[in-house]
Formats: sequence, C-alpha cells, structure tokens
Amino acid sequence: MSTTTHGDTHYRDQTADYQHVRRPDARIGAMIHAALGDARSVLNVGAGQGSYEPEDRHVIALEPAHAMRARRPRHLAPAIIGDSSAIPLDDGAVDACMAVATVHQWAQLERGLAELRRVTAGPVVLVVFDPDLQRRLWLNDYCPALFDVAERRDPALERLARGLGNAVTWQPVPIPADCTDGFVEAFFARPEAFLQPQVIAAQSTWGFVSPDQVAQCQQQLARDLADGTWDARHGHWRTMATYEG
Repeated sequence: MSTTTHGDTHYRDQTADYQHVRRPDARIGAMIHAALGDARSVLNVGAGQGSYEPEDRHVIALEPAHAMRARRPRHLAPAIIGDSSAIPLDDGAVDACMAVATVHQWAQLERGLAELRRVTAGPVVLVVFDPDLQRRLWLNDYCPALFDVAERRDPALERLARGLGNAVTWQPVPIPADCTDGFVEAFFARPEAFLQPQVIAAQSTWGFVSPDQVAQCQQQLARDLADGTWDARHGHWRTMATYEG
C-alpha cells in the first residue's frame, strides 16, 4: 500500500490506460449536473482528470495529485493544487460544489466535509459508494479481500450526513450495464473485464489487495467463465440493465 498526505493512492503509479478505462458516463453526469441545480459557479474537489465537470458553468477544480492534474483535457481549466482539508476559498465563495468518487481517500474526512459546506452557498453534491451494499456484487465470491478494503475506505452514509450538517438527501445512482466509467461496480454485467490488467490498474481498491490474492481471483474467474460455472451461478447479472451500489 502506498500513501500520500492528501490521500491513500499514488496516482502517478496508475497506468496510462486510466483515462481510457475511467471515462465519464453521460447518464451519471446528467444526474450530477441536475443535482447542482442552477448554480453558475461550481467547485470540484478531488477533481482528477475533470470527469463530470459541467462545461456550461464556471468551474474551479481542486486536485492534489500532479499525475491527475496532468491528465486534464486542454479544454478544461487547469486544476488548483490542494485538497479538501484546506480549501483556498472564502466562505460561500461558490454556488455549489461536487466531489465525485473521492471522499474515501480523504485523510481528514470531517474537516473536508466542513470545508465543502463552508465555501459553498448552495448544494454540496457527493457521489459515493455505499459500504452497506458493497458485498452484494458477485465479485465478492471471488475476492472478498477487495470488499474488506472497500468497507474500510468508504465512509458510512450517516457519517457523511453528519459531516455536512445532516441536511442531506440521498439519491441512488443506477449504474448502466454499459457504463463507460470503469470503477469496480461498472462491470457488474461484464465479468470478463476483471481479467484485463488495464481495468484492474484503473481501480484504486485493487492496489490494497495483495498481488497473490488478485492473481487467485483472476485465475478462478477465468476458469469459471471458461467452463460455464460463472454463468450458471451469476448469469442473470448479464441481463440487468442497471445496478445500484
């Protein structure tokens, strides 16, 4: 496991395929943009390569990792160096803020949530993974250690709500079966994806699982896909249009 002062993943170690595997999904993006309401100025915390940033509003991007800032497309504004623990903005400086698939990496979660609330005059939009739902995914049968990690990293929804002052509305995000954003749950209907090294490399949770456990998972999955065992046990996942996780 590698750590930094800003998070628990060294994104410089991610492969060049990250930006190809983790492409924003337009349907998820539409939900995020709707949740931002009529905000004209938006802060994106843990902005990464700029996924899901609305292009019809003024966006301030905040990202601590050089490797992620370097991957931002040229048409997006450069990201400010920084993280959620000390946002360099005045109180109420932006109409809304967003933090997508990032809170599980924050070393100072409560402080970060308080900072989001402090600098934002309107809605604070978080996209998170619910730790209470993690093990519903069939992949738990092959690599429970992956979900041990996920449960440790992903904060409970109640903790997030407290950090934002409890005035929170939760909305499930249906993950499409052909989701273009390659986080773990995005491949619920495409098990073969977990045999691809570039997919594993683009999902930070695998970095906390031992190489032996990853190899064992892939070997068992490959056997079960080849002989039909996976489809006999889990084939109904291929027919699901969406999944909520």
